[in-house]
Order: sequence, then C-alpha cells, then structure tokens
Amino acid sequence: MKVLILETAAQAVARATGFVVTMVQQKPDAVLGLATGGTMLPLYDCLRARHLAEGVSFAGVSTFNLDEYIGLSPDHPCSYHHYMQKALFDHIDIDPARTHLPHGDSADPTAEAARYEALIAATGGIDLQLLGIGQNGHIGFNEPTSSLASRTRLKTLTEDTRRANQRYFDSFDDTPRYALTMGVATILESKSCLLLATGSAKADAVAAMVEGPVAAICPASALQLHRNVTVVLDQEAAAGLKLRTYYHHVHPKGDESAIG
Repeated sequence: MKVLILETAAQAVARATGFVVTMVQQKPDAVLGLATGGTMLPLYDCLRARHLAEGVSFAGVSTFNLDEYIGLSPDHPCSYHHYMQKALFDHIDIDPARTHLPHGDSADPTAEAARYEALIAATGGIDLQLLGIGQNGHIGFNEPTSSLASRTRLKTLTEDTRRANQRYFDSFDDTPRYALTMGVATILESKSCLLLATGSAKADAVAAMVEGPVAAICPASALQLHRNVTVVLDQEAAAGLKLRTYYHHVHPKGDESAIG
C-alpha cells in the first residue's frame, strides 16, 4: 500500500486527479470504477477543469460506479445516477452508453446485482477503482462486518451511514435504508485502487485501514491485501497514522519515491 500525504486537501485532490488523468491518457479505453460522496466532488471538479483546459478525453473510457440506493430511480435528484451526471458526465466527452451504475429501482435487486457483477467481468474488469472511505471504515456501501469475500449485492446501511447522508435528503426517515453495492472482493479484483481521504473526521478510519488488522469491522482494511493500492491523504486525514514520519520519508510531500 502506497501512502501519499499532502499538506492540504486541495493538494491531495490534485494529486489523486493526476492518477486518474494519467490512466486515461495512457489507456484511452480504460475502465474506471467511480465513487460518490462529498470527498469526490472536488476531484470531479478537477477532472472537468482538466478536460476543458487540457483536452483530457474520456471518449473511450468506460465507468462503473460502486453503488446506488435501493428505491431511487435514475432521475431522482438524490440518486447516484443524478449525482454523476451533475458532477462529471454532463461536462466531459464520455459516451453515456459506457457509463454504468446499478439500478436501485430494479424490481429484483438480487438479479440486478448479479447482472452488474457480470457486466464488470464482461468489460474486462476495472483498471482503476476510485474509493473514498466512510467514518466507520466502509468502502462502497460495505458496512462493518461485511464479508471480505462479498460480491455486488443488496446491503443494509448502518444508522451512522444514513445520518452521514441525511444532508442530501429531506429528513432522516427519507434517507434510504438499503443500497446495491460492489462487494469487497469485487473491489479487490480491480487492477489498481486509488483511495482519497481528507479531513480530520476520516483520521480514525484511515488509521484502521492502513495500520490496523485486516478485519471485517473495518472493510477498507481489506485493501492491505491488494497488490496495487495508492492512498492519498491530507495532513488531517493522516493524523492518526503511527508511521506517518516513515510515509513522509518514503514519499516526501506525496511524491514518488526513488524506487516508485
């Protein structure tokens, strides 16, 4: 696991954006796994800016989002379909037919989960999976105690997760209780993973992910088992790391080390 610590959140976002841009420039038909949430909005802003200013093209890129709320149609203003359109897809040259999210309004969520899992495999797998991390250590909507061998499936959301997402809905009661999410094992099959975390609220979860035991209580800790993970942090999100001096030594100012 490569841990890159930047001074500010803006620097961390810019660093993470660079990994995504490099991927699509080196592999124009890359398959990207995308995440949602507040942490990702500045990153998508940066991608939009680089598309406009530098001509970074997404014309051949395919995307798969991690998750979607059960019961929300794609045009619901709080759906992740709607989030992705407004945050990114409407502003870049991506082919809408190449953008994929689970259908939360499917009549059969179990069948939809199986369809989505099979579609990822049929596309050749994900080249770069973008991730955030919840304060309870979840990735996607794989809540604590999720099986580390899990596949795309229906998942019950914790009260903490619902309260964190309540700000997007009219009330706590209106906040969805269930979601379709890629499983931990699905995420681990990505060829590479890029996790971005900023702010002090994420410090405990980051420490458990990077330095804690691999355990279902912190699903993100399963990333320790992946051969190609980059974690990009600002100083606040890195505050709980015991070995942060070492990470700075290996990757000063979030740069690559002499040996990569």
